[in-house]
Amino acid sequence: MYLEPRPGIAWPSPRLRELKDAVRTLLGLDDDTAVRIRQLICGEGGCPRLETVVEVLPMDDGEAHRWTLHRPAEQITENDLRAALLHHRPN
Repeated sequence: MYLEPRPGIAWPSPRLRELKDAVRTLLGLDDDTAVRIRQLICGEGGCPRLETVVEVLPMDDGEAHRWTLHRPAEQITENDLRAALLHHRPN
């Protein structure tokens, strides 16, 4: 049996994986901390069609953190991530 996505479901973007690795490196996260990056359709007026949400979810008792970058993942650079994440760095 081959594992393939259901019709209409795309495999995760390689760009999302790259951003995830960059987040892990920038914040110095260990393997026990989950990083989730999603692209969501922005329903608010004045924002781009797609925005990228970065979430850091510690597996222990730590606090979860979330950042929203108002552009598609393909347009986010490592400098954009650095500015967003380190400006509001979790403790």
